[in-house]
Amino acid sequence: MKRLYFVLSVLVALSMLLSACGAPATEKTVLNVWSFTNEINTMAIAFEGTHPDVDVVYTMIPMTNGEYQTKLKAAIGTADTPDVIALEAAFVKEYVEADFLADLGELLPIAEAAKTYPFVTDVGTNAADGVIKGFAYQATPGAVFYRRSLAKEYFGTDDPAEIQALMADMDKFIEMAAVIKEKSDGNTYMVGSSGDFQNPFFANRAQPWVVDETLVVDPMVEKYIETAKLFRDEGYEAQAQQWQEGWFAGMNDSLVDANGNSKQVFSYFLPTWGLPYVLAPNAKSADGAHDTSGDWGVVTGPLPYQWGGTWLGAMAKSPNLELAKEFIRFCTLDEKNLTNWATGVYTNDYLKAIDPQVPEDQVQAAGDFVSSQVVVEKITASFDDSELSAFLAGQNSYAGFAAAAPSVNAKLMTGSDDAIQRALNDPINQYLNGVIDADTMWTTWKDALRVEFPNLVIK
Repeated sequence: MKRLYFVLSVLVALSMLLSACGAPATEKTVLNVWSFTNEINTMAIAFEGTHPDVDVVYTMIPMTNGEYQTKLKAAIGTADTPDVIALEAAFVKEYVEADFLADLGELLPIAEAAKTYPFVTDVGTNAADGVIKGFAYQATPGAVFYRRSLAKEYFGTDDPAEIQALMADMDKFIEMAAVIKEKSDGNTYMVGSSGDFQNPFFANRAQPWVVDETLVVDPMVEKYIETAKLFRDEGYEAQAQQWQEGWFAGMNDSLVDANGNSKQVFSYFLPTWGLPYVLAPNAKSADGAHDTSGDWGVVTGPLPYQWGGTWLGAMAKSPNLELAKEFIRFCTLDEKNLTNWATGVYTNDYLKAIDPQVPEDQVQAAGDFVSSQVVVEKITASFDDSELSAFLAGQNSYAGFAAAAPSVNAKLMTGSDDAIQRALNDPINQYLNGVIDADTMWTTWKDALRVEFPNLVIK
């Protein structure tokens, strides 16, 4: 009997083991997301918190030397194709106009309910067929940030309403530049770089770069170059290249000329993200000797424009297409998520509660301007006493951007914009520096475009 009992016990135990092996825990659905920064990973973690059956595998590929786009294009149509891709403003239209992104039209009613800014959906829409293929969690209207102390010195006021009236259009902006030069004896520049003008002028063209397969040089492009040349010749700009040391030095009063003389910059054209990610971090010089924090104001400036932003698209052949669409909805249209994103709810501790393996630097600080007007209207007042408000001497930047956003027009953006505009940069710089004349500038640019776009009609 004992032997029989032992055999039965072994059989029962073996049966239980086999049953356990045959019924493993339910596996999570994997959603592959590719981006060029770690920013959206914050939302990916938050998404997992509300979708516990999903594992978002986040891949970050830098945009250095076009690495992100190169790898993305190589992956399309292979087993490595991601489900969701991030699209930067510089190349979003190229992808929206291609045929490998999914139609996201079913999300439009949600976007309408969220009052997503029209220019945001315009950018994500293929103008040729009206199909929307990308949504963004940000809106990135541009503005002009100015030094309050310098405004008082040269114009007797630092009040944003009065400063905006003084620079209500480009003619008035140029007049301000002349006053500043005269009153500062040439030691204060209106802008740090002539490149600051590019986005505002290009955003206000009447026609896109290409119409009926023909290159169009809109009058605003010519006006941009005329203005840049005027500012260079008259000494209204510091001749500092954007994103270079001199350009940043102007933000914290550490700018000096070739002879070591101190120089100042009155204003910068920057979008929503320019405040928390560019201006505020550079307001204090590296040696701590200079700090302009609290000495800035913000106005809409002479021309409405937008600069930058990130859109999300889903690959049409994704095996998890519906989940990919849900991820995009959550990131770009979900009211609670956008509110959390904008108001600093997504702290490192918040994210670690969802995933303990989250890196220590994964966090989203408050201040990013979101794409939903419904959310913007609800949270704008919360920035009255924020750190960014203190940086602007009590001015609510969120309110300023909310006022500027409805005027932005992005309908002219096309997939070829980035290449066309990049080809123009070097000839313009040579022209401004007096190396070539205007005719040579135009010829050099058009010759480069004939190589880049052999089927484009260029007159």
